[in-house]
Amino acid sequence: MAIKTPVALVTGGSRGIGRGICLELAKSGFFVVISYESNLEAAQATHDQIEKDGGEADIVQGNIGEPAHRDLMLNFILDTYGRIDVLVNNAGIAPRQRNDILDTREESFDELMNINLKGPFFLTQRVANAMISLVGEKIIPRGTIVNISSISAYTASVNRPEYCISKAGVSMMTQLYAARLAEHKINVYEVRPGIIETDMTAGVKEKYDKLISNGLTPIRRWGKPEDVGRAVAMIARGDLPFSTGEVINVDGGFHMRVL
Repeated sequence: MAIKTPVALVTGGSRGIGRGICLELAKSGFFVVISYESNLEAAQATHDQIEKDGGEADIVQGNIGEPAHRDLMLNFILDTYGRIDVLVNNAGIAPRQRNDILDTREESFDELMNINLKGPFFLTQRVANAMISLVGEKIIPRGTIVNISSISAYTASVNRPEYCISKAGVSMMTQLYAARLAEHKINVYEVRPGIIETDMTAGVKEKYDKLISNGLTPIRRWGKPEDVGRAVAMIARGDLPFSTGEVINVDGGFHMRVL
């Protein structure tokens, strides 16, 4: 028996952008399943904050780079709650060490492709097939898939090429699934964050403080996880019903070419 509350799975939901997404989805009335790989304490903190704010959430552990873990995550949700309405592919990693493209290690390339692109691709495939059945059985009215990419999908950073390529792949993945799933009442979107203040960007704070103050982005401030979360919540609520394959930039205007 499916619960009545729509269910959203957020991968990498324990901290940073993922936490911001989970909190905003909960505020919009979703039952949020927080996926995490290793940091149970952070996942529990996100869970507890959601409940403190009056929302509902659960936690599931899994590495999206592992096929068995992807199946376990989805099977847990379907067996426990009977539905999945929203998938947010947020989990991702940066290179363990930034190297010039002429020195990029094959191990680093493979690791990022597995976590940032291959994992989300096949998790989406698995979830999409489940959503097709759920829509067909009228258990859910529609499905929504949101891929969190990055301005690195089109901005060349030669000291982390494997990250840029993985995010460019996520952009094409969005287009492919959007084209394939529209007939099944499943819309697919890409949310493209810019410079967001998280622990992942803490090491380059001084650099970007200066760039932002000098006009790198028309909106001269760091982005916050809740900025990304609000964009995802808007999509998940169904506020863009006649759009699919759409890119939502959450980057302070970085994407504009300004003279």
